[in-house]
Amino acid sequence: MKVLLVGPVPPPNGGMAMQTAQLQQLLGAEPGLSVQLLAVNAPYKPAWVGKLPLLRALCRLIPYLWQLYRSTKHVDVVHLMANSGWAWHLFACPALLIARWHGTAVIVNYRGGSAQQFLQRQHRLVLPLLKQAAAVVTPSRYLQRVFAGYQLEAQVIANIINTAMFSPRACIAPTGVIHIVVTRNLEPLYDIATAIRCFALLQQDYPHSRLSIAGSGPALPGLQQLVAELQLLPSVCFVGRLEREAMVALYQSADLMLNPSTVDNMPNSVLEALACGVAVVSTNVGGIPDMVTDGEHALLVPPRRPDLMAAACAQLLQQPALADTLRRNGLALVHTLQPQAVLPQWLQLYRQSGKANA
Repeated sequence: MKVLLVGPVPPPNGGMAMQTAQLQQLLGAEPGLSVQLLAVNAPYKPAWVGKLPLLRALCRLIPYLWQLYRSTKHVDVVHLMANSGWAWHLFACPALLIARWHGTAVIVNYRGGSAQQFLQRQHRLVLPLLKQAAAVVTPSRYLQRVFAGYQLEAQVIANIINTAMFSPRACIAPTGVIHIVVTRNLEPLYDIATAIRCFALLQQDYPHSRLSIAGSGPALPGLQQLVAELQLLPSVCFVGRLEREAMVALYQSADLMLNPSTVDNMPNSVLEALACGVAVVSTNVGGIPDMVTDGEHALLVPPRRPDLMAAACAQLLQQPALADTLRRNGLALVHTLQPQAVLPQWLQLYRQSGKANA
């Protein structure tokens, strides 16, 4: 069977890109399966084009459409990694139209926590194309419910977590310094400012603590200014975008991980932290309450409430037994998301979709 995998790849190391790269690697090792990758974010050629907004969009889109047209007619199934916003219109929509032209089955792997808002605005454009797909797959029950609200059936296949790479640290002697990490892109919807304000409150009782923020994005200058205003400069470090090995090392050095997002689906960052044995405090938005249970795998708080987030952190620091329980349960959860548990679901769906379209 021939599969065309369409989606973003690292860099940057976002959740969707990492899942695309991971699927390509895992599927490529499967006997009897030929996997071709078509990256929607291929490097600009020539590189200087990337500095010119309109021209760079055309220089990426035109080669993408040509490769899509050439590749789609030679495969049995298209596995389309899809998201909301302009990414849907520029990359997912053409893939569905071209695949229909060639009579090729498409599995839409829809991701992203903003699907509800996107469909509210543009369901007349999006839903007719989604209904043409051989299958719609989401990584969470949250998005499954969103689509059900538009009479669109979707099945759930969870994200894959590489527990061979993301694993707990070996036992090391305590340093007396509490290390808190945030590992989301520096964008408004992830509300890193709430994590910084939470840390400022926490430091009043735990002065020997530090915060590492891993990620990049347009919100960086404002966040740096906030750190300065709160007089946290010696204790807060913006470490930038990290490669996977460095991210694992960061998790393994952490006592707590904060996820302050205001919109979310099934964030890999939370699952990776759990896989590394880190206690997590997260907002309860989108699909997060479906992914982890409050008080069992993580502590969940409302968004934009640094006071409640700080209180949850203090609870874990003051109750080591609770933190240990969350860590154990978190490790058990991610064990169900290993490749050997998730990949067979994709293989079965490929076979079903290919046969149905034959």
